Amino acid sequence: MNERMLVLENGKVYYGKGFGAKNTRIAEIVFNTSMVGYQEILSEAAYCGQMVVMSYPLIGNYGLTDEDYESKGIYMSGFIVREYNDSPSNFRFTKTLSEVMDDNGVAGISGLDTREIVRIIRDEGSMLAMITDADRDIEECLQEIANYKEETRLVEKVSSKNMWFSRTRNPIHTVVAIDCGIRLNMVKRFNQMSCNVVVVPYNTPIETIKKYNPSGLYISNGPGSPEELPEIVEVVKAMRGTIPMFGVGLGAQIIALAYGAKVNKMSFGHRGGNHPVRNLINDKVEISSQNHTYAVDKKSLENTGLNVTHVNVLDNEVEGMIDNVNNVFASQYAPESASRPEDSGYIFDEFMRAMKEVGGKGNAEENRY
Repeated sequence: MNERMLVLENGKVYYGKGFGAKNTRIAEIVFNTSMVGYQEILSEAAYCGQMVVMSYPLIGNYGLTDEDYESKGIYMSGFIVREYNDSPSNFRFTKTLSEVMDDNGVAGISGLDTREIVRIIRDEGSMLAMITDADRDIEECLQEIANYKEETRLVEKVSSKNMWFSRTRNPIHTVVAIDCGIRLNMVKRFNQMSCNVVVVPYNTPIETIKKYNPSGLYISNGPGSPEELPEIVEVVKAMRGTIPMFGVGLGAQIIALAYGAKVNKMSFGHRGGNHPVRNLINDKVEISSQNHTYAVDKKSLENTGLNVTHVNVLDNEVEGMIDNVNNVFASQYAPESASRPEDSGYIFDEFMRAMKEVGGKGNAEENRY
């Protein structure tokens, strides 16, 4: 492993060993508290434009497997870990984490005090950072960070360029999924619920969506600000009340904007596999998997027709919303990744119920393709 360094926008510098790609990367630095799932984190499109600090110390020990990717591409800029293991012990693994990162231009650095870095992000908020060679001039690196222009409309980079289909046997419904960086596990979950899925690019015209006569519309998770995607906001406005809709992560924020609510960037976001969320309907606490940078302003939801159903126990931020009149469901967290069946599975049941009552069969029989 080569000598590398991590330079934070606030001037802090950390030295360690490099793995993955040997290039220089600048991106927003965030942290994730998950103990497992580094492959899913690496391959989630919502991390486009970001580098991730893992708070759990040992990363790489079970390698990567072909079946466990969350997207068809890898868009993360960098991975920062305490200890990297390059000798996986797992009969399923096909490549090491470093090999996959090298193939996709993702820079990595290990041997750092990740606890300290996480505390800095927690206290000061997300900031820009650089992973580069250890022999570079620090002032030169800080100037390069200061001059760096963050990418906008990241969804354009991660969304499918063409529509694609995911079929299931004996389909009951057809769901059109607007791809803002969709997680493949979400598509699999819909298939398991007897839904054919038509995945369309983020900028697909409403006429094309209607062509498939879907029973329901899904707006996926993804990177960046929802305010950069007015075209999807307009689709939600136009189709609200015609068929059930379901949004997750960025999709939930887009739904909130369509209802006239406001969305704000959080200081350091919610990222991890163990976030407690209170269900306001039954007053029970659920454990959720999360990755979102933006939060919906709770006060701005008043009189919009969109009601809060879930809040984060740690900071009281909005995590779930519903419009019972128009059968619109929104979740800031990942309902398909719940650690227990009783956590979040009912959201899919409600969406299925709404599609059965409102959307009927759609053209699932015709959409066997």
